[in-house]
Amino acid sequence: MDLEFNQNNQHTLASKACFSGPGLHTGIYADLCLKPERPGFGFRFQRVDLPGQPVIAADCDLVSDTFRCTTLTDQEASISTVEHVLAALVGCGIDNCLIEVNGPEVPIVDGSCQGLVKMIERAGRIEQKAPKIWYHLDEKISHRYLDKNVMMFALPCEHYSIETFVDFKSNVLEPQHATLNRITDFKKDIAPCRTYCFVHELEMLIDKNLIKGDVVGNAILINDEPISDVEMRRLQKKFKLKNNTVQDGIYLNTLKLHFENEIARHKLMDVIGDLSLTGFAIHAKILGIRPGHSTNVEFAKKVKHHILKKNASKFAVVA
Repeated sequence: MDLEFNQNNQHTLASKACFSGPGLHTGIYADLCLKPERPGFGFRFQRVDLPGQPVIAADCDLVSDTFRCTTLTDQEASISTVEHVLAALVGCGIDNCLIEVNGPEVPIVDGSCQGLVKMIERAGRIEQKAPKIWYHLDEKISHRYLDKNVMMFALPCEHYSIETFVDFKSNVLEPQHATLNRITDFKKDIAPCRTYCFVHELEMLIDKNLIKGDVVGNAILINDEPISDVEMRRLQKKFKLKNNTVQDGIYLNTLKLHFENEIARHKLMDVIGDLSLTGFAIHAKILGIRPGHSTNVEFAKKVKHHILKKNASKFAVVA
């Protein structure tokens, strides 16, 4: 699949692409299949395991939960951890796709988008005979979440670019910054970046009935607190840690990061996936300062409704 493509037209997959795996939070094994769709279809999920095989639009107004992942719900049907597959589709230049899943959560793969991108590349991308409508922001859109110390901005720009800044106020993990200047650089600069979790959060997440999948194999475990030998052995047994070597006193289960700022790059990936829920292709410079799923989605709603208001005549129903 060419990294460069005509961004003035819509694209879909040349053939279907399927894979299987467990969800990170539910641990439930599911099959996922990406299927080509007509121009203007956008992204939609289909729960093929439920009666009637309900379809859930990738729409920020349908987000029902944002704790540790993004969950969409329409009527009684839900699908969780949608952000990575959406980011992979956007990063590969796909505009229209039906995402079939026979379980409640999208498989985590390895916690990054790399496997998803490879799968999409094998399926191929085709240009459709339909123009892609880009929405150019004519003013700054901003939102500050004071209780979470988060700031999000969308600035007028001639193309789509994103910057993220993260700071966990950690004694061992320094603040990180990541930039994606062109969506065509997604494959090499963002796709390999894995999700992460702080070791001190593991017990809390288990108590909330999450991370039932292979968190050790699919996430970077960050240790920012001293671990005694007794505690290390307990963690090793409970989470089946095969390698308890801590790199530089920080990373519990990996000896090699894909990038020095992999955490910030993964946050950027999440922003791409969550902002795709606006349903619009936008030319804007996105700045995310300490972003998270909840703030990403709230900001996506603000961008979406700004576009709808500014382009009301285009969306008016003709009687």
